Amino acid sequence: MKRILFTFVLIGLSAWVQAAARPNIVWIFSDDHSYQTIGAYGGRLQKLNPSPNIDRLAREGMRFDRAYVGNSICAPSRATLLTGKHSHMNGKYDNRGPFNHDQQQFQKILQKNGYQTVMVGKIHLSGQMQGFDYWEVLPGQGAYYNPSFVTEEGKTKYEGYTTDIITDKALDWLENKRDKTKPFMLMIHHKAPHRNWQPAKRHMEKYADIEIPEPETLFDDYATRTTAANKQDMTIDKTMRMEGDLKVGKKFAKADGQYAARNEWFEAHTPEGKELVKWKYQTYMKDFLRCTWAVDENVGRVLQALKEQGLERNTIVMYSSDQGFYMGEHGWFDKRFMYEESFRTPLIARWPGKIKPGSVNTDLVQNIDFAETFLELAGAPIPSDMQGKSLVPLMEGKIPKDWRESLYYHYYEYPGAHKVRRHEGVFDSRYKLIRFYGKDVPNGEEWELYDLEKDPSEMNNIHGNPENAALIKKMEQELALLKKQYEVPDKPPSQRK
Repeated sequence: MKRILFTFVLIGLSAWVQAAARPNIVWIFSDDHSYQTIGAYGGRLQKLNPSPNIDRLAREGMRFDRAYVGNSICAPSRATLLTGKHSHMNGKYDNRGPFNHDQQQFQKILQKNGYQTVMVGKIHLSGQMQGFDYWEVLPGQGAYYNPSFVTEEGKTKYEGYTTDIITDKALDWLENKRDKTKPFMLMIHHKAPHRNWQPAKRHMEKYADIEIPEPETLFDDYATRTTAANKQDMTIDKTMRMEGDLKVGKKFAKADGQYAARNEWFEAHTPEGKELVKWKYQTYMKDFLRCTWAVDENVGRVLQALKEQGLERNTIVMYSSDQGFYMGEHGWFDKRFMYEESFRTPLIARWPGKIKPGSVNTDLVQNIDFAETFLELAGAPIPSDMQGKSLVPLMEGKIPKDWRESLYYHYYEYPGAHKVRRHEGVFDSRYKLIRFYGKDVPNGEEWELYDLEKDPSEMNNIHGNPENAALIKKMEQELALLKKQYEVPDKPPSQRK
């Protein structure tokens, strides 16, 4: 009897030691959360203190200053997160159409290697999730208030604010349902701050009396840019909807609090022209920041729960977003373009004892790297057909000699929302070469080139300057090499009519 008991103790101890040796992973992912609205990244909004808990992660961990995506749109970005592959390899080119859940995904590999895997919140990929011990996700975009969630069993509706509910569900699993002998991968995916920016009621008065600083490029005229920038449909001026986005109209005129005050002010002042654009910008930004405030509060809840359960030391917490977003730069909202505000995304990681607090990484990283990073953290095998690189060496302050020197980007959804033309490009930390192509592009293709060292706002397309001929040739060669490396097909999927 003693021998049997001793054996059980050894098995239990072995499982505990194995779990302690491999870190837990908490991945917090928001939707359209721009780096410009995170205090740790500085910029014109830093004084507003928009993200104290996310900033704490940066102080206690690492901020990645050159984190980018391969296709700046929701569903393809999430498919890349799960597969470690660019859109042309995982088959998810745009927000329309199905996603092949049967294909290889990192969480399936984690499961096979002893990790508990959990997904809660927004995934924006139709069909049943695979490789998760527990998953409960929003259908499609989901709702900001009183959301429905989908599981293997069906759909359930809950009362409350979605950002809070997502965190409630994640913490309930963490505190009450996990197997404490196993390490875990907990993915907390927020809907916020996706359009149409509906804040929690408790935050509606926030920033009410504050003037949000405007970007210098709010009234960009796209003078040196090609057809794509001039013919897009994503301006605050013309595209942003008064009622649907800004909550000004009959539906909101009799609402309580800020919406009523907003409607009263607008009826009394009726701004026009540039003044109307300025007002729309202020209103949009305040609602956006109010939405991100709830996300930040819930990041704080997760950090507190990890501390209370004694999990803080052996858990890596990572925060990112599915892509960047325009905060009025170039007069825009939304994403899609390879220009910096859309192409670049926040990425912050805290790993006690491994990541030096307050460290900053400036190497080129991309969302094709996330799956490989999770697998290396777990000590699991990384399939050779994944296209990224693990970020673990960078987190530990070691830069591999063969680390990449350029990034590939490809946006496919045209025709589609916001009328952004298809384009691909290459970025080498300083220069960015973009090729717009396809229907509604003169002569089938147009090129743009930017020097971000001299022109960080990407206002001056220098592709047509004869003195840049050698640079253009070099960047075209680099683009060709990346397409070969990533096995990009010569013919992208046909454009929808």
